Amino acid sequence: MRTKKIDVPLPTSEQVEYYLRAWDELENYHLQEDALDKLFFKLCPENTDMSDILLKVAALNDFYSTNIFSVYPVAKHILLLNIDDRLKIGDVALVSDIQKVTINGVEKNYYSFATKYYWG
Repeated sequence: MRTKKIDVPLPTSEQVEYYLRAWDELENYHLQEDALDKLFFKLCPENTDMSDILLKVAALNDFYSTNIFSVYPVAKHILLLNIDDRLKIGDVALVSDIQKVTINGVEKNYYSFATKYYWG
């Protein structure tokens, strides 16, 4: 099988600025990010209340289509991890701990979701 060579330009600061402006013009993405910031940093900044965690898990799962079909076990997993101190110190190993969730005896790997939850 022959592969087609794709000419990818080297990134420049102008290209980055162009794509940031383009992203900002997508109203739904921009507003979703604003809503998540409000949820994670103003309304529910901690991860000690199951209701708060459920709201955050459900919102991230919906906005980013992370394919979590049962959010409750994921929220409970996050609650049991007691993550707030680790978030405050920037412990990136927390992503690995969040991503591995056992549901009905099957370990699931939600890496994409875990990175988004970690960064809020």
